Amino acid sequence: MSSQGANPKSRLFISFVVIAAMLGLLLGRVGWIQATKGRQYSKEAALQQTKDLVITSKRGTIYDRNMNALAESASAYTVTVNPREVQKSKKINEVSVHLASVLGLNKDDVYAILSKDSTYEVIKRKIPKEQEEAIEKKELPGVQLVEDFKRYYPGGSLASHIIGFVGNDNQGLAGIEMIYDSYLKGVPGRIITAKNAAGVNMPYKYEKYIDPENGVNVILTIDESIQRKAEEALKKAVEDYQVENGAACIIMGAKTGEILAMATYPTFNLNEPFTIMDKELNEEISKIPDEKTRTEAKNNALYKQWRNKAVVDAYEPGSTFKAMVAAMALEENLVSLDENFVCNGSVRVANYDIGCWNTGGHGTESFVQGVYNSCNPVFMSIGNRLGTDKFYKYYKSFGFGATTGFDLPGEAEGEFHKLEKFNEVELATASFGQGFTVTPLQLVTAYSAITNSGKMVKPRLIKSFIDDEGKVIKEFEPEIIRQVVSVDTAQTVSRILEGVASDGTSRNAYIEGYHIAGKTGTSEKIPRGNGKYVASFVGFAPADDPEFICLVMLDEPMGSSHMGGATAAPVFKEIMNDVLVYMQIESDVTQEFKFVPNVIGMSIEEAKTAVTEAGLEYSIIGDGESVVSQNPAASTALTDNAVVILYTKETEEDLVEVPDLYGVIATDANQRLVNAGLNIKVRGSSSITSSVLVGTQVPAAGTMVPRGSMVTVEYNYTSTDNIH
Repeated sequence: MSSQGANPKSRLFISFVVIAAMLGLLLGRVGWIQATKGRQYSKEAALQQTKDLVITSKRGTIYDRNMNALAESASAYTVTVNPREVQKSKKINEVSVHLASVLGLNKDDVYAILSKDSTYEVIKRKIPKEQEEAIEKKELPGVQLVEDFKRYYPGGSLASHIIGFVGNDNQGLAGIEMIYDSYLKGVPGRIITAKNAAGVNMPYKYEKYIDPENGVNVILTIDESIQRKAEEALKKAVEDYQVENGAACIIMGAKTGEILAMATYPTFNLNEPFTIMDKELNEEISKIPDEKTRTEAKNNALYKQWRNKAVVDAYEPGSTFKAMVAAMALEENLVSLDENFVCNGSVRVANYDIGCWNTGGHGTESFVQGVYNSCNPVFMSIGNRLGTDKFYKYYKSFGFGATTGFDLPGEAEGEFHKLEKFNEVELATASFGQGFTVTPLQLVTAYSAITNSGKMVKPRLIKSFIDDEGKVIKEFEPEIIRQVVSVDTAQTVSRILEGVASDGTSRNAYIEGYHIAGKTGTSEKIPRGNGKYVASFVGFAPADDPEFICLVMLDEPMGSSHMGGATAAPVFKEIMNDVLVYMQIESDVTQEFKFVPNVIGMSIEEAKTAVTEAGLEYSIIGDGESVVSQNPAASTALTDNAVVILYTKETEEDLVEVPDLYGVIATDANQRLVNAGLNIKVRGSSSITSSVLVGTQVPAAGTMVPRGSMVTVEYNYTSTDNIH
């Protein structure tokens, strides 16, 4: 009996122990979870109980050096929905129809989004104000409009390879937009709202608002007007010289390293960066049947379109590099200015006959004459005196073979012979700029050591960062990289290069009234003998006190000439003449210029006042209330009696015929152009007297051009010449 009476107690005890053990295990498990995953689960619970909306911050504006906006952000809106809330309202069809109609979307696609088991979906980003108003007025359930910003580029394609662009999420994808994205993008704000189990917002008191912080504004060193001039000149050069692989131009402050313009052609529209600008290529790609191949072809075309030749592409510099070699020899006292050399058309180096561009030879010539003639044998002789070690040392000292640390992505280093393989033949060809590659940016930077008393300056694109009140956050100052050669050497090379521009192979770069210095370059692309060349010119002005360095590079000119002196030098002249006038650099010839103001967007009365105050006349075409376009463009330098045409409607431009000016007295030529509604631009002798006659004109007589256009004339003849 006693043993039977103990059984219930024993069972009870066992049950108690089991339950206690289970509770212990459960409490231990809860404790372990609390200790190891408590923070994670708390965060997940908070996410279930709150809705966190990101408020896009306003991206900083990118300005040129004169505070002209190159990239700015305009207000836009993002349409978001809470599908559960829409479904609960029983109005899913009504909401789908209205959103699709206003936003230009497919109704079934919108319906599919609203049918999701979700509390947050994006319908469309960056919609304009009128669409936002149409949606807000309807007060649709579950639909929320979040303020956003859309990036806008007022210049379209202007400085596209410098500025870059952003993606749909406002993140910088190229250029300055990418490199300085962390400054430009600002700090997004947030709206944290409590919600119930259905995902519906709780009353307002459960909402927390965190203000966004606007991005920093970036001021570039480039000048919008100079940039535009460079791009226009490149476009014309590509057409005139049938350049097949694009072109590049850099204009840099000779003492500061500030980039005033950096142009690559072809360019692209920053407001449509994913559109291939070459219409024929775009159509060709669209016809590729295989989707994968088509996508790959499109991506390759876009990458090539976005490629900044001035920074990313490396090429053989040719004779433009001879300025560096001359500086090396003078610095090492290996040559005197009046020392004589003999050019027979070629030089035997090891087992190779390496020729001069002048196959007949230059005969006996001094060192200076050798530079004027761009004579390869003279420079091969100098290279031999330098030897590989010294040559390589100066090559590196001038900044070649390394990046400059520039403000844009993808900068190339260029390629050079490995020192252990840099032998006699390689030294000979390197002495006249072949057998290795450099970038346009490296070459311009190297020339700054010539223009800046031997001190090489670092190229830069940024002047400063400012906030929305104009307060300077950070300012960037000129930076000297190093002293490459002595002051005497730099000044001597400058004087020699001035002679090259006036009497040597660079005569086509000479600008009447200014001291110009520079060097042409023509390099044959690899493989040799393929008939493809790079034509280039690097020059600076004024030669006696340099302010600007300008490089022009034409990749594969296929016209009547591929030589740098015949193609790149005239482009330099076109650009630099305008830059010197625009920057009001004093000329040896006194002539008063007036600059066209920018009146686009002004009312007619405001535009009239601005043009009149600039000392110019105007002519209005159309009966609109404001100016939509003008000719000539802003900042163009004009002389007396010039007329600015103001268009007040988007209409076809008023075309006029260019008169025949050949052989006409200068003063009469000016009047004929005024009578025709055109403006004059002078090349060659700038003295307008009765004894000076027009020798050439561009555009040609009979050409139909928009009223107000510039006609360029050169006074190459006097009335004593036998012309008609």
